[in-house]
Amino acid sequence: SGGVDSAVALHTLRRQGGHRLRAYYLKIWLEDDLAFLGNCPWEEDLAYARAVCAAADVPLEVVPLQREYYDRVVSYTLAELRNGFTPSPDIFCNQRIKFGAFFDAIGERADRIATGHYAGIERDALREAPDRSERFGGHRTARLLMAPDTVKDQTYFLSHLSQEQLQRAEFPLGTMTKAEVRARAAELDLSNKDRPDSQGICFLGRIKYPDFVRHYLGSADGPILEAESGRELGRHTGAWFYTIGQRQGLGLGNGPWYVTGRDIGNNTITVAHGTAVAERARRHFTIGELSWITGPPEQSRLKLKVRHGPALIGCTVSNPAGGDLAAAERLDITMDEADRGIAPGQFAVLYDPPYCLGAGKILPEGVL
Repeated sequence: SGGVDSAVALHTLRRQGGHRLRAYYLKIWLEDDLAFLGNCPWEEDLAYARAVCAAADVPLEVVPLQREYYDRVVSYTLAELRNGFTPSPDIFCNQRIKFGAFFDAIGERADRIATGHYAGIERDALREAPDRSERFGGHRTARLLMAPDTVKDQTYFLSHLSQEQLQRAEFPLGTMTKAEVRARAAELDLSNKDRPDSQGICFLGRIKYPDFVRHYLGSADGPILEAESGRELGRHTGAWFYTIGQRQGLGLGNGPWYVTGRDIGNNTITVAHGTAVAERARRHFTIGELSWITGPPEQSRLKLKVRHGPALIGCTVSNPAGGDLAAAERLDITMDEADRGIAPGQFAVLYDPPYCLGAGKILPEGVL
């Protein structure tokens, strides 16, 4: 990508030896749609990527995936926003682009795909009888492991990978912390050793998320309503810019204020003061569209994340239809502690540490 993580991942594999390496730059920048932002940042990213690959004596190929990115990630994000949900584009960027469209583009040219993600992979022993798994190194099952750097751990964003995708994946930074990666980059004197980490959604790099949303959905003046009284406290520029639990960007005095609800159809958001918002925090919710990396969990006591970050919360899961978890199409979640930022559309990612098991989409309250 031109960043320090993928650069150190490349050099780590090169140092290991025994690999035939080829580097790929995935070009997804939507210059036709986002030309209003000026110079294309992908050109700078690609320049760094070329410098890193030249120093490592590894060939670099550019793979254009702009249309696939729009169809599989941007369209999903916009549809979720229009429906009043909080999307997770980074999750689908990994599943549908880095380990999806890219896999399709290179076909049989690579046995493994290595990235700079902070995560690990544990593989079972070989099967006695040869089968299709030998195509991916002869392993029976691959499990997704949390990284030792809890702040940088990216298993939340990798939680939708299929078993086949994970079988072909390699994460050379899986045992490293960010500080160790920076130190390795300095040791190797990489051209991007001091380059700051990119921010924003997935490959959009330096684009601010509100700018991205505004470009596609526009702005619309609407009221900010106090949840307790219904009185108008201020104005906003579009309910789709906000999510449950959000504190920043409200422009209200005498805070802190937190978003507790939004109505896309009427273009209103409701807020509660910090002194009252704890009463609106939730411990219970339901998830659907379940996706498991190695199959559904057998035990009901697990850990979960409702957003990317170091916090793991204990929880109990159950099948709302009764019966085994393995047969569940949805799961009821009861967290050990309440959270004020549970938003429909977000993904709850389940863990049996150190393993990431998979994820489910948080459903609106009252959905059966």
